Amino acid sequence: MEIRRNGETPSRKGPAENFTGAVRIDSLFQAEAPARVGGAILAFEPGARTNWHTHPLGQTLLVTSGVGWTQCEGGPVEEIHAGDVLWCPCNHRHWHGATPTTAMTHIAIAEALNGKVVEWMEPVSEAQYLAGPKAA
Repeated sequence: MEIRRNGETPSRKGPAENFTGAVRIDSLFQAEAPARVGGAILAFEPGARTNWHTHPLGQTLLVTSGVGWTQCEGGPVEEIHAGDVLWCPCNHRHWHGATPTTAMTHIAIAEALNGKVVEWMEPVSEAQYLAGPKAA
């Protein structure tokens, strides 16, 4: 058994080539082969978000605080809240992040396929982002 103590792994900034705005990433775990699951906590400041991206084996997000937005390509922007659990299917282009006025934190869990967990793409444009969710 392995126990990773809180604070053993330093926080890092979300790299500008994959994120817009201020994002902090805290790696939680990366299982050793033959297991392939890993997880991290991502904290998005207001206005921060991921680029468009896909995951070869999908991704689960557990929203732990705040309010955010997410979108799968071709679908509407959806508002997400603390306590929500999202599943993004394999190879679906999507993005997620905070709203323009509220921070959002989530735990991201994904599996690697042939050593690859994510395929990063272009940034979400300001127009795409600011379109926001449609009123109910």
